[in-house]
Amino acid sequence: MAGKRKPSAAFMKPVQPDAALAAVVGSKPAPRTEITKKLWAYIKKHKLQDPKARRNIIPDAALKAVLGKAKVDMFEMTKIVNKHLK
Repeated sequence: MAGKRKPSAAFMKPVQPDAALAAVVGSKPAPRTEITKKLWAYIKKHKLQDPKARRNIIPDAALKAVLGKAKVDMFEMTKIVNKHLK
């Protein structure tokens, strides 16, 4: 029986969010997985998921500065957010 799967070192390496993303998830460097968790926590706290199609995110002003659109699919969101990480 195999042990617990080890996460990829690339995923666990802390990355620095840029100013727009830092306004949403904080300015401390964190692994991509943590940034994604914080982003989802923000989306849920501010009720930014489309109630009819929950895959879609309707960003508020702070999140729109990151995503740049009025409506974003959750899979597209991670691709856009990667551009805001150093």
